[in-house]
This record gives sequence, structure tokens and C-alpha cells, in this order.
Amino acid sequence: MTALNASRIALHALGRNKLRSALTALGIIIGVGSLIALLAIGHGARAEVEKQVASLGENVIQVSAGSITKSAAKLGLGSSGALTVEDAEALKEEIPDAIAVSPEVKIKTQVVAGNRNWSTEIYGNSPEYFRIRQWATSAGEIFTEQDVRGATKVAVIGQMAADQLFDEDEDPIGELIRIRGVPFKVVGVLAVKGASASGSDQDDSIIIPHTTAIRHLIGKQTGLRRIYVQAASLDVLPTVEKKVGELLRQRHHIETGSDDDFKVRSQLEIAESATATARTMTVLLSLIAGVSLVVGGIGIMNIMLVSVTERTREIGIRMAIGAHRRDIMRQFLIEAVTLSALGGVIGIACGTGAAKMLATLAQWPTLISPDAVLIAFVFSAVVGIFFGYYPARKASRLDPIEALRYE
Repeated sequence: MTALNASRIALHALGRNKLRSALTALGIIIGVGSLIALLAIGHGARAEVEKQVASLGENVIQVSAGSITKSAAKLGLGSSGALTVEDAEALKEEIPDAIAVSPEVKIKTQVVAGNRNWSTEIYGNSPEYFRIRQWATSAGEIFTEQDVRGATKVAVIGQMAADQLFDEDEDPIGELIRIRGVPFKVVGVLAVKGASASGSDQDDSIIIPHTTAIRHLIGKQTGLRRIYVQAASLDVLPTVEKKVGELLRQRHHIETGSDDDFKVRSQLEIAESATATARTMTVLLSLIAGVSLVVGGIGIMNIMLVSVTERTREIGIRMAIGAHRRDIMRQFLIEAVTLSALGGVIGIACGTGAAKMLATLAQWPTLISPDAVLIAFVFSAVVGIFFGYYPARKASRLDPIEALRYE
């Protein structure tokens, strides 16, 4: 018996019991649909996190102030105040593959523009910060190195801050804002950046020269919050990260074995940490959907065993007129795979529709991967083969004489 004839007989047998076949395939449909939808949610969440990490820029290393202990209490990262502008300058001068360095200070305070006010984050950075973060302006321009050297009172504001401080039809460029009573001229408005990997709104910020922030808003006694370093390429990123740590330990006179008063993290580490949760969620959701597929496969095995019992006399007649055991086995195996594959196709369509509906109605980020669709379909076919093998084998091993006697 050819595979074509076996397929035709299998489809005819399934067509005789349409309702039973549909109910049997339902388990596979639910399993595959769940797998597609849940993987789309997991991949969407992961892609969103990766997008937020990518908003940091390319080949970025963050050097954060470390922790200090006061009255036996560890005050957490950022409390040491050990990082200085001189450290940032040394990193730029002494590490050849560090192509851009920006020291950063930060305060959160009330900002006033005319009769409007808004509480936002104020960052003191260098012009290289915008290059490191790949952050362009939607209007105006960024401040310059000359502004940094002269501690000029100029500001580049995020889109959220601009929306809160100025009317929709008002151009912020050239307008004055007051930060802690100090007037600043707005020279640029940043393009929309979105949320960061930590979930904070990057557009709700105002960026000024770090020298201006230290001289007029914070005071020289305060250390840097962070230093941004950009490596020349991804290949040299680990080397630059290592050299940054060695140079800062040398400058801060930290002995071997002692705790650092700073923390160095590359963009790769940040990405790995940020996507770990999303990756774990994707795996768990896949396992849940996999259980649904296994349950669907058990349903196929159950129905195929029933079908073998019902068609025992038919099997005996086929064997009596010359059908081989492999023909009988192929026939029942094709029935199981057809049920499973058909359920897989319908399940893919249902899962894709469910993912798109979630993205539209619930505003969840979803991403339907072609690989996930292929894996789901192949897995559904494998389920049919795995759970259909035993009933098919049982059918092929029936004794023709006993099968013909069966009522």
C-alpha cells in the first residue's frame, strides 16, 4: 500500500467520525494555541526589555558610586561619593579604547517655567553623554564643551518635562526655566527615548553641564553619581571594563582583597540581568503550554486505541486480502499524525489571533516568532507520532484470524 492510499484511507476513517475527530484534535488545538500565545507574550516582554537596554547606547560601561558603612549600616550603592570628575578625566586619558566618557551627577527638584512647575530629575553631564546614549534632539541643540568649561547655565530638556513646563503651541527653545531659583536657558529638546530598563521615564529629565550642576546646584563636596564610558567596539568591551576597574582601584588606593568603593557594569551585564526574568517567564510559559500538548497527545492515543478496537474486523479483512503489518501500522499512524497536524495548524491560527488581540486590547507587548510557529507545528506532529505509535503498533500485531472472528 502506498503512502497516498494510506493517507486517503486514514482521512476517510477520520471523516466518518467528524465530531470525535474534532474533539480529539481540540486538545492539540488548545495546546498549540497556548504555546503560540504564551511564547508571543514572553518574547514580546523580552524584546521590550532588550529595547530598553539598547536605549543606553552601544558598548556602554556604567561606573556607579559604591556603598559605604555608617554606624554598622550599609547605605547602598551611590552612598560612597568616591567617584570624581578627575576619575572620569583619567579614564578618558589613560584608556585608549574608551572613546567617550561622561561624568554624571543627579538631583530631583522642582523646576519652574513661567507660571508652571514640575518636579523632575536634573542630570549634570558632559556633551559626550548624548553621543554615548545615542540621544538626538528633536529641536534645538545640545550644550558644548565650552559650556562645560564655563559652567554655563543652559539646559537640554526631555519631552515629558517640556510638555509639563510649556504649552503645546509654545517653543521651549530660548525660554528660561528656574532650577532651585537659578535661571537656565533651554537650548534643546530631546527626542523621545521611552522607559529605561529599570522602568523609569527617561523623557522626564533635564540635562545640564555637570560643572554647572556642581557649582550652582549641588556643591563641590558631592561625588559623582555615575560615570558613563563608551568602548570603541563590542570586541574590546570586556577589556575596557577590566581596565576601568584596575585604574579606579589604583586611583582610590584600594588594596587587593578590599571592597571596591565603586561598581562597574557593562551593557552586556545589564542586558543579561534585565532579560533574565523575561527569559525565565518564557520558559515557564512554554512548559505550561507543553503540558497542554501532552494532554492533547494522550487524548489522541486514547481515541486511536478505541478506533483500533472498533475496527478490529476491518483490520482482519485487510490483512486477509493481502495488507501487510506495516500497511496497517502506517494507516493508523497517518490518522494520528493527521489529527495532530490539523490541530496544530488550527492552534497556530488561534494562538496568533489571541496574541494580536492581547496586544490590541490589553496593550501587552507581543512578538510572534516564525521559529516559535515552526516549533509548535513540528511539536504537534511529533506528539501525533509519539502517541499514535502504540495504537498503530497494536493494530498491526492483531492476529488476522482472531480479528475476523471479532464481533
